[in-house]
Amino acid sequence: MWRDALVVAGKDLRVEARSRVATNQVVPFALLVLVLFAFALGPDRRVLSQAAAGLLWVAVLFSAVLAVQRSFALEAADSARDGLRLSGLDPAGIFLGKAGAVAAQLLVLEVILAGAAVVLYDAHLHGGLMLVATCLAATVGLAAAGTVYAAMAAGLRVRETLLPLLLMPVVAPVLLAATKAWQAGLAGVPAKGEPWLQLLAVFAVVYVTLGLLTFGALLEES
Repeated sequence: MWRDALVVAGKDLRVEARSRVATNQVVPFALLVLVLFAFALGPDRRVLSQAAAGLLWVAVLFSAVLAVQRSFALEAADSARDGLRLSGLDPAGIFLGKAGAVAAQLLVLEVILAGAAVVLYDAHLHGGLMLVATCLAATVGLAAAGTVYAAMAAGLRVRETLLPLLLMPVVAPVLLAATKAWQAGLAGVPAKGEPWLQLLAVFAVVYVTLGLLTFGALLEES
C-alpha cells in the first residue's frame, strides 16, 4: 500500500511540477482572495489582524477544491482512469497517494499564504507549534475528504460544479476549527486552541479511514 501510494503521489506531483498549474493558477488565486478581502475590510490594521486567521483558511479551502479537482482531472482524458483501475495498484494506496499529493501542495500554499497574511494583515505568527500542528491536521483532513468526494463525483458530467457543493458543507468544521486554533496561536495563547486541534485530528482520522475503506468501490463506480 505504501509503495503504491508513493508511486501515485510521485506521478501526480511530477505532472503538477511540469504543468505548473498550481504555481500559475492556484497560488495566484489564493493570494488574490486575500488581497480582495483586505480591500473589502478597509485599511484598519487592527481589524485585518483579527480576521487574518479566518481569511487565510477561507483561501486555503477554496484552493483545496481547485487542487482536488485538478488531481482527478489528470485521469479524465484518454481513459486514464480505466488504466488506473487496471494497474493492479492497491486502491488504498491510490487514495493515500492522491490525498498525499494534494496535501503536499496545500502545505506549500499555506506557507505562502502565512507570509502574505503577515504582509497584508499585519499578523504576528506567535505560537508556532500550534500553527504548524493546525496546518498539518487541517491539511490532512481537507486532502482526505476532498479525495473521497472527488472520487464520488468523478464519473458525473457535472463533477466540476457538484464537487464544491458536496465538499464545502463537509469541511465546514475544518474551517471553523482551523480558524479558532490559529486565532489562539496568533494571540499567544495556544492552550485555547488545543480543543480545536483535537477536533481537526478526529476529522482527519475519520476521513483517512473512510478513504482507505471505500476508495476501491468509489474508483470502480467513477
